[in-house]
Amino acid sequence: MYKSLLFSMSVLSASILSAQTPAQPKLSVRWEELSADEFRDAIARAQGTCLLPIGIMEKHGPHLPLGNDLLNVRYAVLNATQQEYAIVFPEYYFGQIAEAKQQPGTVAYSRRLQLELLQETTDEMARNGCKKVIIANGHGGNNSLLPYFAQTQLDTPHDYVVYVVGIMRSGQGEPKHKSDPATDMHAGESETSVSLIARPDLVHLDRARQESGADQARVQLPQGVYTGIWWYARFPNHYAGEGAVASRELGEFEAKTWIDGLVRAIRAVKADKESLRLQNQFYEQSRHPLETPQ
Repeated sequence: MYKSLLFSMSVLSASILSAQTPAQPKLSVRWEELSADEFRDAIARAQGTCLLPIGIMEKHGPHLPLGNDLLNVRYAVLNATQQEYAIVFPEYYFGQIAEAKQQPGTVAYSRRLQLELLQETTDEMARNGCKKVIIANGHGGNNSLLPYFAQTQLDTPHDYVVYVVGIMRSGQGEPKHKSDPATDMHAGESETSVSLIARPDLVHLDRARQESGADQARVQLPQGVYTGIWWYARFPNHYAGEGAVASRELGEFEAKTWIDGLVRAIRAVKADKESLRLQNQFYEQSRHPLETPQ
């Protein structure tokens, strides 16, 4: 009886304490949905970590939407930040896509504007408390642009660090592909499968065979020799692979792999205390190179 009474009192005390302790308010991860006061709380909860998902506006074969890269990367990022809180910057599609200017709907900005806009965007994010900016790439055409941008942060001092995370869709245990992985690069089986998960309402598999995604191989150069026209020479339809064989099974695997990879990246960035310290050390030493210890 005595033990039962003690147990009841303990439960009652815990209930009272729980009622007196306000629950942590639910904060959106979307920058544009936060009020000014909520934004302060969000920055604190995110530990100054913010994501900039970047896509593009370009043709994606005959069966996917123009903004497919942006839609897919935001799907992955928004799901990842539900598991590890961080603030997500609004839709950003100001990347590199010169190779698709011949296709309708493509929005291709100059190289000057791409870099200037990205710099001012990350600067503004940092001014608002984002001292760790993760650029999450969703577009293969940005694979050279974004690491270069991160490298140029060493040109002048910044009080924040830029991290770049690429597309992470493949992994161990992946379902068997029905198409040739060598040409499954753009609007093909893999990308279309992810789109079946992220935005199935915008996928039109019945149109996927209206154009060829085969490699035209119109320029033959030795391995290691690069030319900007390579993509147009190989895939003039701006379609590489076989989107018609996409499946939800593959899409679910690749979407989860991407989301899990982003969660790991966010956690690692939050825990990183060395990058900013070393960046500041580099800035100081670069001002006085002759005094740098050898």
